Amino acid sequence: MPQSEPVAHGGPRHTVPVDVHLVLRRDSGSGPEVLLSRRSGPVYATGLWHLPSGHLEPGEDMVEAVIREAREETGVVIAAADVAAAVTVHHRPPQGAGSRIGVLFEVRRWSGAPRVMEPDRCDEMGWYPLDGLPHPMVAYCRAGLDAYRAGLPAAVHFQQPGDPVPYVAEGADRTRLVPGPPADGMELPPRLREFAERAVGRIAEAADASWARTGSRVWRLTGSGGGIWYLKQHRGPAFHEREVAAYRAWAPVLGRGAPRLVAADPAARAVVVTALAGRSPHGAVLDAAAEVRLHRELGRLASALHRSTPERPAEPSTAAGTVKRHLEEARPCLAAGDEELVLGLVRTYQDLPRPVLVPTHGDLQYRNVLLADDGEVALFDFERSEYATATRDMVRLGDTWAGRSDLRTAFFDGYGTTLAPAEELRLDCEAAFDAVSGIAYGAGHQDPEVAERGHRTLSRLHAAHHR
Repeated sequence: MPQSEPVAHGGPRHTVPVDVHLVLRRDSGSGPEVLLSRRSGPVYATGLWHLPSGHLEPGEDMVEAVIREAREETGVVIAAADVAAAVTVHHRPPQGAGSRIGVLFEVRRWSGAPRVMEPDRCDEMGWYPLDGLPHPMVAYCRAGLDAYRAGLPAAVHFQQPGDPVPYVAEGADRTRLVPGPPADGMELPPRLREFAERAVGRIAEAADASWARTGSRVWRLTGSGGGIWYLKQHRGPAFHEREVAAYRAWAPVLGRGAPRLVAADPAARAVVVTALAGRSPHGAVLDAAAEVRLHRELGRLASALHRSTPERPAEPSTAAGTVKRHLEEARPCLAAGDEELVLGLVRTYQDLPRPVLVPTHGDLQYRNVLLADDGEVALFDFERSEYATATRDMVRLGDTWAGRSDLRTAFFDGYGTTLAPAEELRLDCEAAFDAVSGIAYGAGHQDPEVAERGHRTLSRLHAAHHR
């Protein structure tokens, strides 16, 4: 439990427990492996895989603690000189209000063969590849190993009430990777630079090109021969897997309308893609005719993407639970009537015919669009791509269509078809759900732009549904 201790000025000072985690690493012919143990008995997270670990005891330093835990849990003997700091994780579990600090220490040299030393707390122990970690695994431990695999020094892993203790690949990604300072004058961690140079050759310059609000990081790479590429490190494995899958299977149908994947590194959660000409229209002032052409091209690209592979039938919707959770988080920021409007649209959504799902971009808005000087349009940032309703790709463009029916008309001209009445209703429902999510996110992350977009959307929907 977090504790408070008095300080000179009379107020309490926040303190948290410190955990030490042992990353016992060996290199095999197929890549690095780490030692994991499966917890058992009347302990927290029983049945889940975890690194050998334990709490710091009074009067003990961290290195002493990880050496002691290694001996007690695995039987191996480690010298202090062989202990290297690897990752620090600030973790908050789903139960209780307290957070804790976990420090992962890498050890590559030791004496003795690892074995189960505490059978009342551990029923199995084994070596696993870093890119093939077992399931189920404690999410806290997985967050630390994700940062370790990415070559980053820290991660924040704050879970929410109701989150599962085990890592779930399809679940909410609570891991935020924290980079260290620039290495050797370049804003690239050594592991990412090595990956990028294996893909494209020697890098002469790396400039940070990340968006302020995303957890992913992006660098513009200039090669020694003058070539330009982009390197992206994803905030979590789900984002990495979605973007890689989209670049391999769906984006090629867009031709010059999307970057080409050059290389991917799942362990580092990184990709290198080709650079495209153009600038983002986000925040730019476009003349009316140019913006109409832009939306016509966006419709054409969206249509090609949605038809890139066969459609799929949708499973029963689970939107109601997610929307109600977002409503609870956004409630202090909602205007009068907003919650009733959204709940009414939840009921409408549940009564709509079950849709088909198509390949989607997942975050189609100006921020993820490039507009070249010759008018050519391209899409990038496919980390939210997934099979979803076609209307899902129209939700955030709808904010630009408010008061500009010519832009909406141009989009559907390029798309090649208009929406049926049920699809129009579905678009309104999904826009409302996205708006509430954005308001909740904006309030929790001090992001007024996202929150304001949500408020504009709800205001527009109020007007449309009360005529």
